[in-house]
Amino acid sequence: MKRQEFGFDQWFEEQASKLNMDGCGIARVTAVDRGSCLIADGVREVPAELSGKLSFQLDSPADLPCVGDWVTARHYNDDTTAIIHRVLPRRTFLRRKTPGATIDSQMIAANIDTAFLVQSCHFDFNPSRLERYLVMALDGHVDPLVLLTKTDLVSPEDLEEKRAAISAITQARVIALSTVTGGGIEELQQTLAPGRTYCLLGSSGVGKTTLLNRLLGQRAFETRAVSGTGEGTHTTTRRQLVRLELGAMLVDTPGMRELGMAGAGVGVEAGFADVAALAALCRYADCSHQREPGCAVRAAIEQGELPGERYASYLKLKKEAEFHGLSQLDRRRKDKAFGRHIKALKKHMEN
Repeated sequence: MKRQEFGFDQWFEEQASKLNMDGCGIARVTAVDRGSCLIADGVREVPAELSGKLSFQLDSPADLPCVGDWVTARHYNDDTTAIIHRVLPRRTFLRRKTPGATIDSQMIAANIDTAFLVQSCHFDFNPSRLERYLVMALDGHVDPLVLLTKTDLVSPEDLEEKRAAISAITQARVIALSTVTGGGIEELQQTLAPGRTYCLLGSSGVGKTTLLNRLLGQRAFETRAVSGTGEGTHTTTRRQLVRLELGAMLVDTPGMRELGMAGAGVGVEAGFADVAALAALCRYADCSHQREPGCAVRAAIEQGELPGERYASYLKLKKEAEFHGLSQLDRRRKDKAFGRHIKALKKHMEN
């Protein structure tokens, strides 16, 4: 199989031409699991590790190779293993804040053309969480498409209500489907183009792996039923890229319980274009939308043109993105200043 059939187009050709290949070949990362990688060059798929030089040069976890990356690698041991020497520039990406207290970003996948944002019609339907996925996709310049799964578990009226709730927050295309009845599967298949890369994003239990198996035409990956409470159970344990029969690539990802914004200011503005457009009409450029006269945002809320919940979500994600977008140095400075303030306050109270 040629690299072009695996998604290596003219844009990546130009990026590779700027590098000193040093005897390496080009390959794509097809799986990442706890730091270990699988890479494929169109002929073979082998395990790979980072070269010492590349490991030393990494400044952040976000610089590590992730699923969908194109890399330069040298094979050895009769082409059964490889060493990754460089990661080519990413055209698009999906990232989140590193889970836990660490202030850093983590790449979910790279060089994705379309992100399938999966929401279950049953227990998992959550517009606020969908807003976060939309921001993630738009921040990385990835086209979003919403998939509503398990439509067989709800009434037609309930399904239309969910469609309306999605339309209120995004103009992205929505495909409603069921892997049980097969409804919507053909419509989804028609969106898959050879040489293009897609990614499934959603919580555990929304049916991502079941859908992947359906598109593959076989039960290639394990699935499990959701719990009695409707909470998903983790089936997919690593991010992996598979090639479908007609030539499209699809990345399956584990369900994400934490979806923090990592400096996604661009994505927030794009995901809340309605709010940003109103803010541009405010009398003052630095309007906080609180008490200033001539505030277009507050006027829209008062007139019922902008739901208050929508604006609250915008503020929350914007503040979160700005906070996590601070450099680690700036964050440490803020933490130290806050610590000094607390100590001074405690000393004052003791006196």
